[in-house]
Amino acid sequence: MADPEAKQDASREDFPWQLGVFDAHCHPTDTIASLDHIPKMKARALTIMASRGQDQDLVRQFARKYGISKESLVTLCKQEDVELPKRIVPSFGWHPWFSHQIFDDTSPVASDFRKPDATQHYRSVLTPTPDDHDFISSLPEPKPLSELLAHVRKDLEEFPYALVGEIGIDRSFRLPMHWAYDEEANRDESLTPGGREGRQLSPYRVQIGHQRKILKTQLNLAGELKRPVSIHGVAAHGIVHETLEETWKGYEREIPSKRQSRRRFNAAGAPENGITSKPDNSEGMHETTGTKPYPPRICLHSYSGPPDALKQYLVPSIPATIYFSFSCLVNLSSRTDKAVAVIKAVPDNRILVESDLHSAGDKMDQLLEDVVRSVCKIKGWTLTAG
Repeated sequence: MADPEAKQDASREDFPWQLGVFDAHCHPTDTIASLDHIPKMKARALTIMASRGQDQDLVRQFARKYGISKESLVTLCKQEDVELPKRIVPSFGWHPWFSHQIFDDTSPVASDFRKPDATQHYRSVLTPTPDDHDFISSLPEPKPLSELLAHVRKDLEEFPYALVGEIGIDRSFRLPMHWAYDEEANRDESLTPGGREGRQLSPYRVQIGHQRKILKTQLNLAGELKRPVSIHGVAAHGIVHETLEETWKGYEREIPSKRQSRRRFNAAGAPENGITSKPDNSEGMHETTGTKPYPPRICLHSYSGPPDALKQYLVPSIPATIYFSFSCLVNLSSRTDKAVAVIKAVPDNRILVESDLHSAGDKMDQLLEDVVRSVCKIKGWTLTAG
């Protein structure tokens, strides 16, 4: 809700860093040298994503050094200038751009499983089917899904405030071509390997069915360990929603009728929001273990869907809490009518901001300030209210 007392334009106010600005999604481990700038940043906390094999350990190392703890949470929430040696919220998972590097060995019939030949695997998960031997041979040896899930599980157990991310589905992304000899010899050593780094794009995409499988298993793991997730969705908003919906099917909240609500109020007081959990049909298994196959909180990062698509995520029966984060780099670089309409339509308590930047430091702080100013202006908030 806009602040009726707001008379000052958010674009002209002094920026209130002391209130605490949290970056919901960023990738500073892509530029290793920039990580040394984190202790000097103005941002209160950075949610740092892992995405592929080459950056999982970097996120792990910096989480051990700067990761938030139970003790630091109190400081993080103070609305005043504070010293923050611990400000990283780590996230572990596999991005859809790298999902082709994973083969599924989690079939229920494990005895029939055989590790696929690398060529056979890549021909089965990429579209169109690649016939370029040089391209296929440049790809890394594929890894078993069970092994990667075990690594993510171990990281989540080590870091109790860690998320699962970045995960998701991308229908637009095409794999980069393999390095030419002179290109690889002159690549920028300051960048973490595995990214595009300016290479030309190939015609090959990861099949959606394979992306969905990798996404769903990570969602299930997040649900089991009760961790939030950060989701990437490009040209795939319907598919992302369908995949999420599959994880919470059978666990939807029951929306009582007005008559039922009155009865429950009279019997035991009104439940929060008038919503109750629908009993599952698993003979109490989930009630005993407390595990669910869906994550409790979901961030749709740099959300780029249309305003109408928001409605499917705000249905009261959905048992997960869904947030929408926005960045200048993806959403507000040109301030489109669609982006403005979406931000206006997102409920005030479900909106987050992010830099989505690949290096830490002053530029990341500036992008955070810019997106906060933009969102506050669109929402009609003062910076302090926002």
